[in-house]
Amino acid sequence: MKILVTGGAGYVGSVLLRRLLNEGYYVKCLDCLSFGGESLLGIWEHSNFKFANCDITDFDAVGSIINSDEYFAVIHLAGIVGDPACKRQPDLARSVNWDASVHLLEKSMEKKIPRFIFASTCSNYGKMSDPDGYVNEESALAPVSLYAELKVKFEKLILGGIPKTNEFSPTCLRFSTVYGMSPRMRFDLTVNEFTKELALRKELVVFGEQFWRPYCHVGDFSNAILKVLQAPQEKIAYEVFNVGDTGENYTKQMIVDEIGKQISDIRIKYVKKEEDPRDYRVNFDKIMNVLNFRVAKRVSDGIKEIKDIVQMGIIHNPEDQKYYNIPH
Repeated sequence: MKILVTGGAGYVGSVLLRRLLNEGYYVKCLDCLSFGGESLLGIWEHSNFKFANCDITDFDAVGSIINSDEYFAVIHLAGIVGDPACKRQPDLARSVNWDASVHLLEKSMEKKIPRFIFASTCSNYGKMSDPDGYVNEESALAPVSLYAELKVKFEKLILGGIPKTNEFSPTCLRFSTVYGMSPRMRFDLTVNEFTKELALRKELVVFGEQFWRPYCHVGDFSNAILKVLQAPQEKIAYEVFNVGDTGENYTKQMIVDEIGKQISDIRIKYVKKEEDPRDYRVNFDKIMNVLNFRVAKRVSDGIKEIKDIVQMGIIHNPEDQKYYNIPH
């Protein structure tokens, strides 16, 4: 089976490409290499791998790529990722995360590609109405950033704004806050950043230590995508799944406490913050029950990964700009 992955050279995509190739899929990666292409070097000569250096906003080029092969699935990861990056370049975010996504969806439908998997986010939930409860796929969405607004808008298009046919089966995956090692490493993600700072013996500044988020290892994102690819059509068509584990909801304070179990003599400065527009605990029963998805790694595993690669010097300079999605 042939798979097209947009944004395949990125933090999530570069892990996914390797997993797909290991599973025996033929994979084409579409990416404009905004953060370089070093993440592709380890698979460059793989016989089942192809690469297209293409900006997803180039509609003619994207159309040609869609028409060039018989794909079983499009996995849409490409985008301006995260609240800060979208806030910094709002016009570009709208062009990439909405206009180009709509074009990709339309072309995939025209070509009658059987599966379309969209990388969405649990940030769509915003702030919980019940501070003691959990949100699930049926909960109201309350995006508080341009990044989440565009994700919600595209989700609504996929789930209710296009004709439903048996020839096309789109799925939205609302990913938790990601962490862990990747061939395109990032240190601007909460678990990775906190661990990196403390592994370098710096003082960590924590804003609003009481606010909740769900966390999920980058490798488990690939596991969830594989579950969707391999599931019967009736289980995943026009469906949305939260991706993570209900036991992996943490406050920032809990993340710091977990790091403290692995790194001694840490220095923390807390900055009081009474309000955070994003404060949510997420329930993940649906993906567990419907697709039999289980996470393979916990936050403590991710902390160990980051601690080791920093302290052992595997990444020589983790402060290098290439490891951050916005100016660092």
